[in-house]
Parts: sequence; C-alpha cells; structure tokens
Amino acid sequence: MSILQKTKQSSEEVLNPYQIVQTQIETAAKILGLDRGIIDILKKPMRVLSVNFPVKMDDGSIRVFEGFRSQHNDAIGPTKGGIRFHPDVTMDEVKALSMWMSFKCGVVSLPYGGGKGGVICDPHAFSKAELERISRGFMEAIADFIGPEKDIPAPDVYTNPQIMGWMMDTYSRITRAFNPGVITGKPLIIGGSKGRNEATARGCVYTIKEALKEAGKQMKGATVAIQGFGNAGRIAAELLAEQGCKIVAVSDSKGALYQPQGLDLAVVTQLKDSSTIMNYDARYHLQQAEEILELDVDILVPAALENVITLKNAENVKARIVAEAANGPTTPEADKILFQKGILVIPDILANAGGVTVSYFEWVQNLMNYYWSEEEVNQKLCEVMVRSYNEVSALAKQYDVDFRTSAYMISLKRIAEAMQVRGWV
Repeated sequence: MSILQKTKQSSEEVLNPYQIVQTQIETAAKILGLDRGIIDILKKPMRVLSVNFPVKMDDGSIRVFEGFRSQHNDAIGPTKGGIRFHPDVTMDEVKALSMWMSFKCGVVSLPYGGGKGGVICDPHAFSKAELERISRGFMEAIADFIGPEKDIPAPDVYTNPQIMGWMMDTYSRITRAFNPGVITGKPLIIGGSKGRNEATARGCVYTIKEALKEAGKQMKGATVAIQGFGNAGRIAAELLAEQGCKIVAVSDSKGALYQPQGLDLAVVTQLKDSSTIMNYDARYHLQQAEEILELDVDILVPAALENVITLKNAENVKARIVAEAANGPTTPEADKILFQKGILVIPDILANAGGVTVSYFEWVQNLMNYYWSEEEVNQKLCEVMVRSYNEVSALAKQYDVDFRTSAYMISLKRIAEAMQVRGWV
C-alpha cells in the first residue's frame, strides 16, 4: 500500500493529502478571520471528473484506464495544473493537488485557479505507442471540460513535453483548430516556452538564494541534500552547484548517496541517465534512502513525492532551510516541529511555483502568438519569485507564523476577494 493510500500511521498522524490541505486552509483562514462560507467553498474543489477510457495495447488487447481531473476554484481565472501518470494516483490526491495549485497561483499572483489530473498507470510498463494512445485517450475523455479559457493542463509526475504535445494535438483535432494554449509544457516547435523545463528548479533556487540572503549567508559553500533526483531535483542540483553550493547528497527510488566533501555531480548525472545513481562509489551509499532527510546540511530539497517529512522523522531534520521542490512533502504536524526548531521551510506553494509561473508565460505567449527569449523568461521568473518570497517573509514576520501559513494567508485573501467582488459570497 502506498503512502498516499494510507490515512494514518501508528501515531495517528493524518497522511491523506486532501485532509492535509483542508487543515492548512483552516489554519490560515482562522488567522485572517475569513467568513465560514468562504472557508467551506475553498475546502472542496468545485468540480471533479472521473473517467474510464479504453486503450488498444500493442498485442491487440483492450485495457480500460481510470483517470481524474479536479478543478478547484476559478474565481480569479481559468484553472491550471499538471497531469500525472502514476500507479498510485487517487481521487483524493488529485483533489488535494488541485487545491495546492490554487494557492500556488495565488501566492505568486497568477490569474489562475488550481487544477490537477492523473491517470492510474505505470508509464514505464508501456511502449511509446501505447503511451501515446493512453495520452490521447485521456485527452479525449476530458476534452469537454478543458480549454484555453477554462482549464489548462501541464506536465507532472511521469509526464513530459512529448505527452503534452500528443494531448494538444488531440484537443486541436477535436476542436478542428490549432489550439496551443490548451496545454503548457509543450515542445518548443508547437508553442512551448523557452525556460519551461528548468522553471520549477530555477524558481526554487531563486527562493533559496533569497532565504540565504535574508539569513546573511552566502550560496558559495552551502551544503545541499536533494531527495529525489528527477527533473526538478537534478536541475536544482546543477543550478545550485553553479551558484557555488556543495551538493553532498542525492537520492532516487533506488537509494541515496552521501559524500560530505561533495559529490561528483557530473558522474551522478551520467549514472542516472545510463543506469542508476547507486553505481556510484559504494563507500558513499546510505544504508537507508530516508537518511538523506536527516543529514546535517544547510539546505534540504525534498523533490520527490508527498509526505516524506512526518512526525516520525521531523525531530531528526537538521537542515537550516527546507525548500520544497515537491508538492506536499511535509505534514502539518511535522511543520510545527520544524518551526519550533527554527528551521525555515520554504513551502511548496512558493518554492516550486516556478513551473506554473513559466507555464503562465507560455500560455500568454500562445495567446499573443509572440514568443520571448530564454533570458527574458528567466528574468521575469526571477522578478516573480523574489517579489513573492519577500511578501511571504514580511507577512510571516508580521504575524509570527511559519512561511507556509503566511503563503496560504496571501493566497486565501486574494481568492476570497475575487469571490466577494464576483458576488459568490
């Protein structure tokens, strides 16, 4: 049973992501003094679609796949969020992720609400042709519910630009018009944005740099552990190393490496591409991959899945800064412990908002049919992330709360205001 299918562990800690985000909403809303009606609206998605669609396999057999699309709140603008392909996708997970997307968009002031989708499947188990048919089948199943002015999907766990390209093409065929604005994270040749692939990691690095600056510390020489060496984790490692940080630990689904004097990042990357990072010098293997979360480092970057920092290990976290490149890596109970320990947690809805920010830039470029240079994209992203970090930091100091609560307060206030002026409440 996966961690997302569990709702409690022996300590009675809630691990269901949908319940976690509802708790986070209640905490921030109470401080803001929001009306109960507004809170109740925000605690549930406005629409959740469940679909089952048939796909013909390479051997001629038919297999039925189940997928979901959740649209949380469109008071500020159309919903926006990724589609993941993963064997552990659940409706509660997708609902929670769509809600996190609303608050992520709110904290960086994007004109979007949150959306999220997923298909229950292991993409590694299929041929490229089968993966294409799954991608097109899911798009056909949800096409009536999405669109450039309604709901704009994007890549997520185990999906990529090619899958987005197939989905965009399918939607364009259905609508009988070229519609690049329906999907972001596409290949450049069909309307993708320069800088999109690195955006999540780059945005995270911008917030880390601001956090160190605020603490009076330098990037050069700062030690970093990265849990999850996928797209975001790998690029974050490269960008942090370029800034002078020392990457001392990385992990993936196969295990973890820890070399106190600094890993040879080029070798780790090459091993990841060709086989597994665990072919790195055995002297630097951690016995348990989870140990990476408890290393004595300046910066810990959780860049994998949800619920990895919990009541079971929060007391053992020694990093000075936790920058959440993943969605929902820290439980509310663990958050309290980290705050009491004086550890700065840059929350997911801020730290990994670079991806949706450049997705927004891509959408804008699609609508204008005018495209920016990578330098312009990165400059605009930097401005958004730095401004948003400083807003969250200032409010956290004003109310003496952690950064996550502060980020939620900013987002909730914006969404509540939009609902009020539209006459919803």
